[in-house]
Amino acid sequence: MRTSNQVEIIIFKKEEAETLFLILKRTPQRGDFWQAITGGIEEGETPEETAIREVYEEIGITEDIKLIDIDYSFEFLYDNEIHLEKVFAVEVSSESEIIISEEHTEFKWVDGQTAIDGFLRYPGNKEAFKRLMEFLEKNK
Repeated sequence: MRTSNQVEIIIFKKEEAETLFLILKRTPQRGDFWQAITGGIEEGETPEETAIREVYEEIGITEDIKLIDIDYSFEFLYDNEIHLEKVFAVEVSSESEIIISEEHTEFKWVDGQTAIDGFLRYPGNKEAFKRLMEFLEKNK
């Protein structure tokens, strides 16, 4: 059974001097908007376990997944219920093959500012990308 808590996982890769971020377009039945990977935490599951499961389910990555906790969570209202979303990041290699699930129609690799300004819809998701970009800059 799903809880009201969720995870968001921002996938990124480094190519030459640039960091690119994966964004996914949800199907029209699921809102038809761009976002990072998200998913609900099942009862008995930790946020970390959910994040690893969602990476596999939504983009088919099975390689060793090392979660980066960017120390950011946010709340949002959905269906008259407050949800808490914990944000993680995962770096993948530039050779990683992305196989999107039926929840999405397409994906793109974009720089962080393009994701924020041109694709992401919700404030919490935009803030998550900003914080990850700051985290990556500090930890070069």
